Amino acid sequence: QVQLVESGGGLVQAGGSLRLSCAASRHTVNTAFRGWFRQAPGKERDFVAGINWSTGDAYYADSVRGRFTISRDNANNTVYLQMNSLKPEDTAVYFCTAALSMANMRAARSAYWGQGTQVTVSS
Repeated sequence: QVQLVESGGGLVQAGGSLRLSCAASRHTVNTAFRGWFRQAPGKERDFVAGINWSTGDAYYADSVRGRFTISRDNANNTVYLQMNSLKPEDTAVYFCTAALSMANMRAARSAYWGQGTQVTVSS
């Protein structure tokens, strides 16, 4: 079993920045890909960003590309989501996730999920 713990959510004004962190208790074949989803009120849980743990290759939803950056710290088994130029429509609960593959992650077939951290962007 793998535990994922998110932190860094909060309230920020439009145009501001936040950095989310997600620490994994251990690395396994099922955490080969790490990433973030988000769910706004009344919306489905949508993919935000993902990263190949081995290569560092990053993948982004069109809605956040150029504004958000996903990165990893191998030593600390932690993935980050740097969120810049935040918009009110970015308001959501952000979930850390880990999966066997990007295909599984994009399809929300991740092996592990964090509990979520609230990000609220005011206008």
